[in-house]
Amino acid sequence: MQLVVARIGRAHGIKGEVTVEVRTDEPELRLGPGAVLATEPASAGPLTIESGRVHSGRLLLRFEGVRDRTAAEALRNTLLIAEVDPEEVPDDPEEFYDHQLVDLDVVTADGTAVGRISEIAHLPYQDLLVVRRPEGGEVLIPFVSEMVPEIDLEQQRAVVTPPPGLLDDAQAEIAGSRDEDRG
Repeated sequence: MQLVVARIGRAHGIKGEVTVEVRTDEPELRLGPGAVLATEPASAGPLTIESGRVHSGRLLLRFEGVRDRTAAEALRNTLLIAEVDPEEVPDDPEEFYDHQLVDLDVVTADGTAVGRISEIAHLPYQDLLVVRRPEGGEVLIPFVSEMVPEIDLEQQRAVVTPPPGLLDDAQAEIAGSRDEDRG
């Protein structure tokens, strides 16, 4: 199974380093020196990580064969993709890989259907579940235990307890966009 583990950002300096937007909970495992990653677009890779370091809170990587700023800048917005065994699971039972969560049904504690997880947005301060609603549109649910108290992989569902208004706002947004379409 292939998973997007990072997106290449701006070139850093003149020796071929790039900033990366990390999209994995295990950067030390997936983005370490020697890792060979597929790319999207495929024409940019595969890329082998030569070295990495943290600078001002951002991960910087250098790839084999990328020696100057021009070559590094040409990689901007390229997605880095790791091959992951689908049976592999995190050591901590309270942690999940993105591929385990995508396509889970999302329901409230009383069983009301909310939608289906389409992706996980990894933001600097917390992860968000991007939930596609059955009637169209999507809602973003912070992936914290207070709002997502249960992940049941056997039942293929995530139970959510959203604060008042989170799901209602999504409904209002969908209704508003439908009204605009009619007007």
